[in-house]
This record gives sequence, structure tokens and C-alpha cells, in this order.
Amino acid sequence: MNLEHYSKLEKMYLNANINTNIFDTTTVKISEGISEIGLTISDKYFHALGAIHGSVYFKLLDDAAFFAVNSLVEDVFVLTTSFNINLVRPANKGDIKAIGKIKFRSPNLYVAESVLYNEDGKEIGFGTGNFAKSKIALTEKIGYKI
Repeated sequence: MNLEHYSKLEKMYLNANINTNIFDTTTVKISEGISEIGLTISDKYFHALGAIHGSVYFKLLDDAAFFAVNSLVEDVFVLTTSFNINLVRPANKGDIKAIGKIKFRSPNLYVAESVLYNEDGKEIGFGTGNFAKSKIALTEKIGYKI
């Protein structure tokens, strides 16, 4: 378990442009093979029917699975190579959280799943993704720092 690695990944996530400019209430907690991404729902995430757009589900589910994988990879950035989501129910208020976990690991491929919950603990979506190591080093240049 490398707490400094997890802290650097959390800081990198929170300081990413998309999270500082669009998803401004995002939270993240990363540990070995698991990550949790949280968001307070705002109407700026809504589609025409007054609930969060599917792209928000995708982002949170992909991010949670991605960081579960990158928690195990300490030298390079991983890449999502595919990700499938299932939307179970709408959400339009409160806090939501995605929890990502590793399902399979080999030298060249990682598979992770994530589940998105509303503030009542009900599942509102889930997804599974494939991830691969990139050639991009985890460095301060990409925000990987204390």
C-alpha cells in the first residue's frame, strides 16, 4: 500500500481541468485497487427531463474504475480502452458516489467495474471497463505531485 501514490493520484484528479471547471464539487478517495468518486448534483448536469445526463454517469463510473486501476500502477498513466455503462435509474438531487474495484489484472490488461449510488445508497448505474498501461510517466508535469 503506497499512501503517497494515492495522495498524488487524488490531487491529480481534483486539479484536472474538467474537475475544476465543470465538476466543481467532486471528491475522490483512492486506496489499493479501489477508488471512490463523489459529486453533488447540480441542475447544470441535467438533460431536458430534469435529471443528470448519461455523460455524468459515464464520467463518474469511468473515473472510479480508472483510478482503481491506476492505484496499482505506480509508474505510468493508464488508459481506458473500452467502457460499457448501464443506467438503472435517474438522479436529480443530492450526492452521488461511484465506487470502482479491480476485477482482473494481467501484465497488459486490467478490468475494473464501478457502481454509481445515489445518496440513499440505491444503485443508479454500473459499468465495466478495460484499461492498459500507457507510455506516459506519472510526473509533476501531469499533476502527479503532493
